[in-house]
Amino acid sequence: MKNNLAPILALIIPGTIAIWGILDTNGLLLFASQLVNLLFQSRGWFIMLTVSILAIVCLFLAFSPHGRIKLGQDDEEPEFSKISWLTMLFAAGMGVGLLYWGSAEPISHYLIISQVHPASESALMALFITNFHWGIHAWSIYAIMGLVIAYFSFRKNTQMLVSAPILKVFGRHLWTRLVGSLSDLCAIVAIAIGVSGSIAMGVFQVQGGIEYLLNFKSTDFTLALSILAVLFIAYMLPLMVDLGRGMAMISNTNMLVATLLMLFVLLAGPTHYLMSAIVETFGKYTVGFLPHGFRTFTFLDWQGQAWFQSWTLTYMVWWFAWAPFVGVFIARISRGRTIREFILYVIFVPTLFSMSWFGVFGGIAFFEVLNDNTLLLDVVKTNVNSTVFAVLDTLPMGWLTSSLTILIAFLFIVTSVVSAAYVLSMLSTGGGLEPRIKIKLIWGVILGALGVVMILSGSIEAVRAIMMIEVVGKSTSQVIKTMRGIPELIKLHTTNGAWDLVAELQAANLSEFDGVLRQVREIDGILNSETSILLSST
Repeated sequence: MKNNLAPILALIIPGTIAIWGILDTNGLLLFASQLVNLLFQSRGWFIMLTVSILAIVCLFLAFSPHGRIKLGQDDEEPEFSKISWLTMLFAAGMGVGLLYWGSAEPISHYLIISQVHPASESALMALFITNFHWGIHAWSIYAIMGLVIAYFSFRKNTQMLVSAPILKVFGRHLWTRLVGSLSDLCAIVAIAIGVSGSIAMGVFQVQGGIEYLLNFKSTDFTLALSILAVLFIAYMLPLMVDLGRGMAMISNTNMLVATLLMLFVLLAGPTHYLMSAIVETFGKYTVGFLPHGFRTFTFLDWQGQAWFQSWTLTYMVWWFAWAPFVGVFIARISRGRTIREFILYVIFVPTLFSMSWFGVFGGIAFFEVLNDNTLLLDVVKTNVNSTVFAVLDTLPMGWLTSSLTILIAFLFIVTSVVSAAYVLSMLSTGGGLEPRIKIKLIWGVILGALGVVMILSGSIEAVRAIMMIEVVGKSTSQVIKTMRGIPELIKLHTTNGAWDLVAELQAANLSEFDGVLRQVREIDGILNSETSILLSST
């Protein structure tokens, strides 16, 4: 990428997106939403097929004779210890997401599935689907990307770039250079946008924890931006030192604290119940993960399709967006490992840890819900950022464990940004293994600016409305059952007079709100409706 426009474009495009988002947040959100919806509606089958094929290829390579090939010279030893290697790849890949969705995602699926299945069966299905989203298929995407880059870099002596395998296999021609440069540029943009989303997710969780502990609700985004400012200082410091000193130490510490937190919840909570949940979901996942990878939910109604697009497809596209980042980073820290060791550890160790994490945090959430504690359901519906803290509040030393969770979330964001800035610096400067500090700091600033954009987009006041609904004949019960499957529905009331039902709706923006209205009006049994948007509160 030297001596051409790629390094300049690599900085200009993410920077322009950041400026656009700060000046016109709604405009950027609308554009992104339309682009993503187009992709989901027309390419869902291709995404699922591709992910499943990658998982099968990974399993084949791991157990084939090719597995003995070393990523490096035949006598080369790994650069990092196995513990540091695993903690770094995990902290960079999914750490903050696990913390955020540990209890919230299983409960979110439960709210939908329980409308058509018994509660106990719904809980098991919800945990299975959650494990699928975070399991072998996701890490296979990362593993393939990392393996290809590591093989060509350490065995064929290419630069650590997404474009390097293309140029090595097909030669340096005009079209290969164009395709290669475009690949590197797309990877840079995807990494910058994807990581900034995780920054906002982590910041909102830290904010939710602070608000929960101190029992207050911030009315603007001042607290979130303050957290981001502290975070900015925290991740800029490790960028001034080498990878081993900066990233490995933070990752090891963070994974240790996270593991201790998980063990505490396991032992302080209903241990027998949680272990049973882990074992049962492990069995269901082992049997069903491969067939589920080919499911596209084609024959479900619009609600099932909407759920599939909102969750499964969103996750798979998200992992693909993160693949250049996590793949290149994993490749960078995996020199000296064999292909078999690389695949088995990169795929199965994080998957097993994720299943344990969701089994513990999702399991204890279901323990409360299935024993008539509806508070968690309300928290997930109204303030998903606080879900994990509401779960910890049911255990002893809730204040201490919640404080540790805030610390873990903060450190996971730091490790994600540090590793992302490192990878972005490599990709934008020709693939060198030790990019200059100046370049890493520039990317740190750009990621911080994009984080501001994501925080502003998440802090935009939601569209709230009251909908009056008239129901045909005696179909009220069926209408209520269907409407409860709509996540944007906060509350539903029966009433007297001209209307049969009163619904409270909340959506992130007007475009999403319009979609919710169409969904409601298409429900069988609804004769008429009248909607009033809530403009202000006095």
